[in-house]
Amino acid sequence: MTDMTEGKIIPQLTKFTIPLVLGNLFQLTYNAADSVIVGKFVGDDALAAVGSAGPIMNMVILFISGMCMGAGILMSTLYGAKNYERLERQISTTLLGGLAFSIAVAVLLQIFADPILELLQVPKAILPWAEVYLRVVFGGLIFTFIYNFFSNTLRALGDSKVPLYFLIISAVLNIVLDLVFVVGLDQGVLGSAVATVLSEALCCLCCVIYIKKKIPILCLGKRWLVFDPSVLWRTFTYGITSALQQMCIQLGKICVQTIVNVQGVAFIAAFTAINRVDDFALTPQQNISHAATTFMAQNKGGGNVERMKRGFLSSIVLQIIYTAAVSVLVFAAAGPIMGLFVSDGSEEVTGLGVSYLHLIAIMYIMPAATNTIQGFFRGIGDLKVTLISTILNMSARFFSAWLMIHVLHGGFDRLAWANFWGWIAMLAFQIPMFIWGWRKESKAV
Repeated sequence: MTDMTEGKIIPQLTKFTIPLVLGNLFQLTYNAADSVIVGKFVGDDALAAVGSAGPIMNMVILFISGMCMGAGILMSTLYGAKNYERLERQISTTLLGGLAFSIAVAVLLQIFADPILELLQVPKAILPWAEVYLRVVFGGLIFTFIYNFFSNTLRALGDSKVPLYFLIISAVLNIVLDLVFVVGLDQGVLGSAVATVLSEALCCLCCVIYIKKKIPILCLGKRWLVFDPSVLWRTFTYGITSALQQMCIQLGKICVQTIVNVQGVAFIAAFTAINRVDDFALTPQQNISHAATTFMAQNKGGGNVERMKRGFLSSIVLQIIYTAAVSVLVFAAAGPIMGLFVSDGSEEVTGLGVSYLHLIAIMYIMPAATNTIQGFFRGIGDLKVTLISTILNMSARFFSAWLMIHVLHGGFDRLAWANFWGWIAMLAFQIPMFIWGWRKESKAV
């Protein structure tokens, strides 16, 4: 565990951020491994099927992740304030409530998987594969919650390394199982989904065993069964904003996916690939802002507002350094990157992806700015601003994509411009709110 209310700021932020970045990159390896192996060994139709199921799957997972993230901010504040009795009640109530929610959602999604995919206008040729993938992955939703709960709890207490170790194990296992089920046993999309669920289950098992043996503050014994409705309601009202923000991001992607789905299999396959690339490129930006959020929440709980603000400024430095490096890499290696996702001879899919990546690499500085400001507002506990700015972002992105592609019949690269206008809408709201929030915190010193 790490108390961030004292010590040197930039080394502390960097030390906390690096495992976060690596952990999320390994998490993304789940989906990337599915895409690469399915695309290479099964074909473009199978890759498109996985991509079509992805937005729905991600929306549910991100809702769970958002609720855990919101609860984690509350935990960070309690930990910084050294209020351990309330911290225990927060932890146990979040776990019990989340387990019940995950089971209920998994059952509902098993029932409605087919109509949801039809609503998204998934082509009939790939609909059976997309449905199989979705049902199997949702069957393991409880494992997704358990991991997100424990990882956010550990991070709230200042430990970002342990979740990384388990994700490394899980990501490696996922790739091995993908090769076994998809290539060795020729199970196609079904095998890819089974590999993902099994690897997540192992990750959860390792996490539970480690916590029981090594983290005394989380060895609650019978206190794991403590359920406080008032704590649950506070967690819900606080976490729902974060969860809705995560869902809005994915809902915006789903809306864009419906536009892409009517453009043909090549469009869908390319869109699946570039989404994976964007995930890898933008996740470290998000992790830097999440590290700043934990730092700020602990210091706000401890009443150290001036140190909280210095931590935020330090996170800006880290964002600039990372974004410059990833922009150059994606622009220079766009062709080889797309080659990882498509089978030989798929020049059309590769060409579409390269045109997008060359544009988006230049634009990565914009999400660096939006993520940094989001981290500030999460850290001071004002999640309404993060939700509203996200809604503006995704609304502008969808409308721009619909206008440029569906109405004006533009090319695949218009998806990059749709992202651009989404970030512009977001910053137009965030910047004045940030100036107001900064002045408000300054008066609190």
